[in-house]
Amino acid sequence: MDRLLVLVRHGQSDWNLKNLFTGWKDPDLTPTGVEEARAAGKRLKAMGLSFDTAYTSALIRAQHTLDILLDELGQTGLQTTKDQALNERDYGDLCGLNKDDARKKWGEEQVHVWRRSYDVAPPGGESLKDTVARVLPYYCQNILPRVLNGERVIVAAHGNSLRALVMVLDRLTPATIPSMELATGVPLVYRLKPDSTVDTKTVLTA
Repeated sequence: MDRLLVLVRHGQSDWNLKNLFTGWKDPDLTPTGVEEARAAGKRLKAMGLSFDTAYTSALIRAQHTLDILLDELGQTGLQTTKDQALNERDYGDLCGLNKDDARKKWGEEQVHVWRRSYDVAPPGGESLKDTVARVLPYYCQNILPRVLNGERVIVAAHGNSLRALVMVLDRLTPATIPSMELATGVPLVYRLKPDSTVDTKTVLTA
């Protein structure tokens, strides 16, 4: 029984390129992001991987990444579940602002706290703790049972929604998870034990 779970952060988006807080806003991939998604698919194919089902967020940059990746794998049309529970962290009033402009407005230290603390939310938005509280129940109720049943599952989502899952899988703490970065378009390949803990983890960098 494979118990395969692959997590992929979407490729570079237009707003990543422009250094904007994105959150639940819905920009698409840049040409670089498209290539990152294609390369991720090729690396998974080179490992001989295929999937039984896929999950993604309600946002186009994650959906587009998944579509490109599945095309590379020859699995277009794979059963896919889209849910806003897997959306990026909501940055509230920061959404659409340039990160440098936000620092000028609120100060370097305050913006750093909003971005890198575990439990401090920006105005009108979510903390990483809030994001974890949204993502983890969805994972436990919908994704994990299928993995433990032997299905091969891929999840294409976002830096912070995936950090919520990595926090549990890699047994990170509220002190260590805020500083952990997930690169765009780099698959994390997990194989789980029957008790849902990690047996092996492979990071598919170029």
